[in-house]
Amino acid sequence: MELSELTAYAREVYQIEEQHKWDGFPGFSVLSHPRTGKWVALLMRQWDTESGEEIQRCDLKCGMQTLAECRLPWLAPSIRMKGPKWISVAFTDETDPELVFRLFDRAMITGDEQGFTMVLEQPPQPEIRIHRDTPLPLPPGPVREPEALPERLREMKHLYEYGSNSVEARAANFLRQGRFMADYEDDASWAGMNFACYFPTYHDLTTRQLRCYFAWRTHVRKGDFQPIAVSAAYIYLYELLNLIGAASPEDALQKLKAFETGYLDAGYGDAVMRANLRRWMTELIIVHALPENIAQHFADPVLLARDQALTVLQTPEEHTDEEVFSALCFFDGKRLAQSPVCRKSAAKAARLFSRVWRLSLRQNRENGGEVFAQCFGEQTASAWYPFANAVYCWEKQPADGAYQLDACRSYRCRDGTWEMLSWESLSFDRQFFHGLLRQTDLLLRRYLKTGNYLKEKPEDAWIAPFVCSVIGAEEREEAEAARPRVVLDLSGLEQIRRDALITRDSLLTDEERAEAETAAPVQTAAPEQSAPPELPLDNVQLEILRALLDGKPVSGIIRAHHLMPAMTADMINEALFDEIGDNTVGCDNDTLSLVEDYREDLTRLLGGDHS
Repeated sequence: MELSELTAYAREVYQIEEQHKWDGFPGFSVLSHPRTGKWVALLMRQWDTESGEEIQRCDLKCGMQTLAECRLPWLAPSIRMKGPKWISVAFTDETDPELVFRLFDRAMITGDEQGFTMVLEQPPQPEIRIHRDTPLPLPPGPVREPEALPERLREMKHLYEYGSNSVEARAANFLRQGRFMADYEDDASWAGMNFACYFPTYHDLTTRQLRCYFAWRTHVRKGDFQPIAVSAAYIYLYELLNLIGAASPEDALQKLKAFETGYLDAGYGDAVMRANLRRWMTELIIVHALPENIAQHFADPVLLARDQALTVLQTPEEHTDEEVFSALCFFDGKRLAQSPVCRKSAAKAARLFSRVWRLSLRQNRENGGEVFAQCFGEQTASAWYPFANAVYCWEKQPADGAYQLDACRSYRCRDGTWEMLSWESLSFDRQFFHGLLRQTDLLLRRYLKTGNYLKEKPEDAWIAPFVCSVIGAEEREEAEAARPRVVLDLSGLEQIRRDALITRDSLLTDEERAEAETAAPVQTAAPEQSAPPELPLDNVQLEILRALLDGKPVSGIIRAHHLMPAMTADMINEALFDEIGDNTVGCDNDTLSLVEDYREDLTRLLGGDHS
């Protein structure tokens, strides 16, 4: 990461420009809070003659406690700035941009008004020259009369209370004037007019600009969104946050959403305004404790998606392979999604990566560890400042209460102070998380022979047993799926039996035919016994099994009922397979015999006492 990325973030999100204050120190610059003017970052660039590279550092006003929260090699005590509020950030290839941006957000939110000391070399003092003001003559020509001020605007201006330019005083004046002008309409045109201001209010507009703003607002309230300076459009958003022109918080949300659709989606505004709008809608929901279904519809989708990914990774057993894999990709970015494993088979990659994650969580929990906590830390409480980057007036102290935004994020207010309970990115161990996925990716590439193999990292070897276990299970499942399955079609057995009887009768001698006719009455005279209801056996099959259990021959029964010995054995084994799980009757040279290992099982199933 480079310093230029931080300055771009400060400019896009907070409209802060880098300031070069010292001619004698061209490598030093500052980023100042747009409201207070206090420094939040001191940027330092220094050329290293030995390495031939520029060294980039930054002292950031985000609190020394950050060093305890994030033990990273590129975070250290401050270099130039003095005091407990400052730390130093080194900009290297290992520096995490997202974490630096969050630390910068923390520096902006603190609002610390205390002074600070900066240590610099004392450059030679330049000669001080004082330039006196010289009055300039008026240009020739007629003097334009000032525009007439409508009476309503005149009264609004009189409502402004001077004496303090604090954030709270400006917000109170804005609320007072806004309520007075809540139903005002005008017909002026903004065309060709410029206006740029940080945290704009009515007081920052000229008379002409005020008339044009209220005329633009008149069109907006009718659903006609026209272009206007972005700073002026922010005034409309501030009105809705303060419920000016809205019957309720729900009505304000609907109008904020309409603004996103009619103004931002039309190409007006910018990405920063959209991000602010999403943040403010979420904060409006929480501050006014609106129902959860409203929160899921209006809250920042990026925030909700992040929390949903955390929820899935914390409870992967409750989610599909695709959901777990998508959550892993959410925090690993493009690296995982672009792996050769995914390109070879997206479905297989999702299954294998998600199974490794589930197994690592389950095994570590059983062994007293917690992979999720190692990757994402614990849920912590941190100070929360709703509407901190907007013009918002707290008329009264908010009531104590709590609000659950989703499974991973909740808010609570005590004595006017807000706290947010969540998993914050400052606590994430990205190196550990990326190492887990990288080692998994490494072994899966080898298993699937994708090429582009990765190098081993000893610190990531702990995950290898889990990956190997998942690969082993995958191989067993594939082998089982590839094994030929024997499917017995019993629908044609009756016809086969008839054909077999015809064939057998044609081969019998006169003596065998006489013997069968003599034996048949004896066998058929045996009392019939009904089959147990849980066994799919007919009466003849039961008779054969009981005879085998009693050690009696069954050839006469088979002949009497015109059965084929081998087929009879197969049918009995098939019927009993679900109960015993193996063949219970054997057939050798057309002679049936009982498998002695299952004698007790058969006795139990048939409900008799056979020895």
